[in-house]
Amino acid sequence: MDKPVPRNIVVSAVNLRKGGTLTVLRDCLRYLSAREDFKVTAIVHKRGLCDFPGIQYIEIPWSIDSWGKRLRCEYTVLPSLSKKMPEADLWLSLHDTTPPVRAKRQAVYCHSSFPFMKIKLRDFKMDYKIPLFALLTKYIYRAYHRRNSYLVVQSCWLRDALSGLLGFERERIIVSPPAFTPMPLPENSKSGIPVFIYPSTPDAHKGFETLCEAARLLEKRLGKGRFRVCVTISGEENRYARWIKKLWGNVESIDFHGFMSREELGRAFAESTCLVFPSRAETWGLPISEYLPTGKPLLLADLPYAHETAAGASCAGFFPAGDAEKLSACMQNIIFNNYGFLAPVNKTAIAPPAARDWDELFEMLLK
Repeated sequence: MDKPVPRNIVVSAVNLRKGGTLTVLRDCLRYLSAREDFKVTAIVHKRGLCDFPGIQYIEIPWSIDSWGKRLRCEYTVLPSLSKKMPEADLWLSLHDTTPPVRAKRQAVYCHSSFPFMKIKLRDFKMDYKIPLFALLTKYIYRAYHRRNSYLVVQSCWLRDALSGLLGFERERIIVSPPAFTPMPLPENSKSGIPVFIYPSTPDAHKGFETLCEAARLLEKRLGKGRFRVCVTISGEENRYARWIKKLWGNVESIDFHGFMSREELGRAFAESTCLVFPSRAETWGLPISEYLPTGKPLLLADLPYAHETAAGASCAGFFPAGDAEKLSACMQNIIFNNYGFLAPVNKTAIAPPAARDWDELFEMLLK
């Protein structure tokens, strides 16, 4: 009996080269690599970042040189390439843009929450690319978006936000929460004093200033040596990190630890008392998911992503994003074991369409 003709899948991801978005690309191609009923072409920045057997690669290394080159690649080069290739049964763009390519159907994976972030003037000074990207992404999401059969997002809040921004039907926005490998967590160990931990990258929207100012206020009220705040920046990484270190480097309660490996972070979680997560913009706060198995308290920015990611937490408190005074009051309650202000975060079922894994996602995209 003849084998069925493999379905032709194209994955374009020319700008994914680090962090969580690269993890999504690798996970996607790892899954597709095992599918004998698919013929897969991946258009990437560099093959070595995501090399899996059975996949044909097209490398476009210059696409990351500037935003102008990225947009030229998306809206000129990829359409031209698509005309020279066998027509794709599905063209999946894994990074927010919808190229006007020749394909039987298209879908786009939307990562960025920046269009929904409140921009501050200081953001332009710290890293002008982030606020400009936030402004630009609103238009990038709109360009050719009606060519897509589906949009794919990681969270329900982003589905609602994108539907409102684009006028795109919620019934065609698939929620597929990110998969992650649980972090190895050693047995809890006492540090002697309460420890608040914030693991994140030194990006201007991450809200380190809110936590550091809260620590300063708290140290002023309670005195030195009463608590410790551990952050995963050293204060030397970039302009934003140097600004943080300059303004709050003399607060003795703050430990500018720097980057941690997964093993180091697991030990730090075990020694900690509470996770603090003050970021102003996230699609999905992965450190929150990683901390949940500890069962320890969470203090989170009162934003939609944090409520959704913290679903299932036994004790969480929320503070207005950017409000250092309110955060310091929450931290003081934790120090004195006053947990009455914390509450469980209920889990809610994800309304369809939803996909638990890549198998379910591609079944929907190709249906």
